[in-house]
Amino acid sequence: MIKPIEKVIDLGDGRSIVIETGKLAKQADGSVVVRMGNTYLLATVVSAQDAKPGTDFLPLSVEYKEKYASIGRFPGGFLKREARPSDYEILVCRLVDRALRPLFPEDYHADTFVTINLISADKESTPDALAGLAASAALAVSDIPFNGPISEVRVARIDGQLVVNPTVSQIKEADMDIIVAASMDNIMMVEGEMQEVSEAELLEAMKVAHEAIKIQCKAQIELAEAVKKIKREYNHEENDEELREKVWKATYDQAYAVAKKANPNKHERIADFKAVVDEFIAENYADVEAGDIPTDLIKRYYHDVEKEAVRAMMLDNNIRLDGRKMDEIRPIWCEVDYLPGPHGSAVFTRGETQSLTTVTLGTKMDEKLVDDVLNRTTDRFLLHYNFPPFSTGEARPYRGTGRREIGHGNLALRALKPMMPDETPYVIRVVSDILESNGSSSMATVCAGTLALMDAGIQIKRPVSGIAMGLISDAKTGKYLVLSDILGDEDHLGDMDFKVTGTEKGITATQMDIKVDGLSYEILEKALNQAREGRMHILGKITETISEPRADLKPHAPRIETIRIPKEMIGAIIGPGGKIIQEIQATTGTILTVTEEGQYGFVDIAADNKEAIDKAMARVNAIVAIPEVGKVYTGKVRSIVPFGAFVEILPGKDGLLHISEIDWKRVEKTEDVLKEGEMIDVKLIDIDAKSGKLKLSRKVLLPKEEK
Repeated sequence: MIKPIEKVIDLGDGRSIVIETGKLAKQADGSVVVRMGNTYLLATVVSAQDAKPGTDFLPLSVEYKEKYASIGRFPGGFLKREARPSDYEILVCRLVDRALRPLFPEDYHADTFVTINLISADKESTPDALAGLAASAALAVSDIPFNGPISEVRVARIDGQLVVNPTVSQIKEADMDIIVAASMDNIMMVEGEMQEVSEAELLEAMKVAHEAIKIQCKAQIELAEAVKKIKREYNHEENDEELREKVWKATYDQAYAVAKKANPNKHERIADFKAVVDEFIAENYADVEAGDIPTDLIKRYYHDVEKEAVRAMMLDNNIRLDGRKMDEIRPIWCEVDYLPGPHGSAVFTRGETQSLTTVTLGTKMDEKLVDDVLNRTTDRFLLHYNFPPFSTGEARPYRGTGRREIGHGNLALRALKPMMPDETPYVIRVVSDILESNGSSSMATVCAGTLALMDAGIQIKRPVSGIAMGLISDAKTGKYLVLSDILGDEDHLGDMDFKVTGTEKGITATQMDIKVDGLSYEILEKALNQAREGRMHILGKITETISEPRADLKPHAPRIETIRIPKEMIGAIIGPGGKIIQEIQATTGTILTVTEEGQYGFVDIAADNKEAIDKAMARVNAIVAIPEVGKVYTGKVRSIVPFGAFVEILPGKDGLLHISEIDWKRVEKTEDVLKEGEMIDVKLIDIDAKSGKLKLSRKVLLPKEEK
């Protein structure tokens, strides 16, 4: 047997993480297996030796795939094999990608593929917290250039204590759950949800995570030293230093001047920056044929000029690209009840970013069925985010849901979910369509979602707002600026994208990507405190529009009422082959769903009017009602027999009305007095203790003639 090289990381609570290499997937440029408990992740990395001609970026692809065999399950569906990635797999891909991408050399442009497979699993170890470690370790033992290592850990707060990489059972009890990615020196990425925690509490959790990550990074360094693989040499860029210097000298001052104009219109600003490079080409290559002009190289150098000029202008003049102060929020206008058809709707516009959000209420039949490898459940609160190309003025087709839509939608869902009512009979779907975008569209989704939920009459605990923070810094001088409510350009050219959502009481979700080394906790603390001020400002605009949820649902929204019934009565409600429940729905115009929880059954009755619900409610109550001796019932004569008649006093419950109990007078034939289908009043006078048969009397309700 092959003996792999191993490193063991002691978690200090009896658990450990083992990284091994040299046993599986040896033809990949780098491969490792990361183990914790019975959870095994196989991570491989392969990178082409050369970059494709004309490529001036890193074509990095990160894939995370869970194998159903890892937990001893068959995949669902007709084909019975793994198919398209689930939302969870996509979210894990994004976690790893965002942490790795900034650490590849800027001039490395070869196609690079990171693949992480869950090959064994248990129900207590969360693989998403190990995926970043596995990917980084695979890069560490490869010959691919990488300025790592990094690692990712989950930190949860359980009963006031911060726990690193908690079990699945512990996470269920947590009021804060975040995943942090970092190198030995710097935090790279944070994402998570929480129950209205303070800025200081979030910062403390990040520090705890970083200390754990340092240990995992040290283990990777030692593993790489044991493997002794030399990093490859490469040359993926063709540069012309003379042209680079010429572009810088000719365009820097002009780009600086465009930035200093502080034009709030995004498209005009883009056109002004483009005019600078167009003018350079026109002046220097007037007599050169188009095919001989090094346009791509000029634009690459000019991009660097523009980035440096914008950053320098902001640091020099304390002015932003659109003229705002560093902590100033763009103009906001909101509107609710904009659309008559949905059950709730809102428009939220902040600067040049706009979200049109709708809320739809449904029944249990509308639940989302989740059939992931490690998670088989249902979701009753859904949030979908759509980002069509027209929102940024792009002329290209809309190809549907991508990783961006999944990631931004998940962030908004995490922001709003803690504020949803504890008990609601509804399945709720929130859909945010981004109609304009210039930064922070996910945060606009949070704000518009809050407005639309309150407009729909969903009794959320407190309104939620969100803001995206940015950073411009200069490592040489130590100067930095923290920016509130960043533009798209400030995100692209800046050093940080830090999204924070919360209520007046605290933070509910966060997502942070850092693109620069050496970001101090002092800067993070300033960003969090400045974010709170911005959130409170935006929250004020939201509550000016609608201060609290509407007291009632919209008139056309479905009404749902719930009846608790004995568990043994579920079959009686459904009937053979669903006959009874289908008949109730057809005759009353309602939708009934029946669930079993513990010793009880729960019947949800939904309709768009109260009269229909009342009719269905009466039918259900009649079915589950228990006959009471001495009670008078109005029943229907179902059948006549020589010795009396059978009368249905409750749905599905017939009693015998003996011929001697029809009248005080002697009755020779039952049909002389009663007819099938006739409604009569009868009294339940006895229930047979053994058979449960019901004995009825009609005569006891009639006056008795005296002899």
